Amino acid sequence: MIEQRLNVQGLTIDYPGARVLNNVSFSVGNERLALVGESGSGKSMTARALMGLVRQPGRVQADTLQVLGHNLLDLNARGWRHLRGNDIAMVLQDPRYALNPVKTIYAQVEEALTLHQSLSRRLRREKIHEAIRAVGLDDSVLNRYPGELSGGMGQRVMSAIALINDPKVLIADEPTSALDARLRNQILELLVEQCEQRQMAMLLISHDLPLVAEHCQRVLVMYQGEKIDELAASELPHATHPYTRTLWTCRPNAQTYGQMLPTLDRRALLKEQTHVDR
Repeated sequence: MIEQRLNVQGLTIDYPGARVLNNVSFSVGNERLALVGESGSGKSMTARALMGLVRQPGRVQADTLQVLGHNLLDLNARGWRHLRGNDIAMVLQDPRYALNPVKTIYAQVEEALTLHQSLSRRLRREKIHEAIRAVGLDDSVLNRYPGELSGGMGQRVMSAIALINDPKVLIADEPTSALDARLRNQILELLVEQCEQRQMAMLLISHDLPLVAEHCQRVLVMYQGEKIDELAASELPHATHPYTRTLWTCRPNAQTYGQMLPTLDRRALLKEQTHVDR
């Protein structure tokens, strides 16, 4: 039997006058699952629900919302403090905003560690150095401030912070969007390597479908707050759903320079959705 790390059934999120997520269901074992879709499709809101970060007046409802068997709907503040960073961790989009500009990298990695583990000063220091080296950085980075780092180095630091307590599930919310193409590949390869070494599941939120096809095993496609397609990541170039197919084919490249990119036929999508609902 495959171990379920995440179990989401019927997840709905409402704000006054607006439903931003509607009846989303999926599960994640020890694998890499990607959430893809346009901005505003509900990808990051799904991640926020799993991290207990949906702000008021948002209202989260679900038939099942579990991380490693923990019922998230029943967690109190203490339960969330234990779960976040310990069992499930998150890498955010942009280190320029996620890291504290007035604290050294050492202080920020140490803070993530001391929130969840009681270690001697020596063991704490050893673990911090191990975490930084695991993401391909030199120890000298620990004495620097976020403003002294490149975007790629900052993203590696955020990965070290997320991984230092050995979580079983990692949520990576657009971890490469602020990076150039070469660094995007490096960061995704790093996260995949860490997943395999640590036997860690990953929920990757991304707009970069080629990276998803290369580094993930399954894909959930979201549109206007709903899950509308699910397929193996390797099948993205051959997707049959009109929306998924459009996402794949509308990517600009050297061959399409100066040409109009494909756009979504909303009527075909509506027809597809009507067929699925029946």
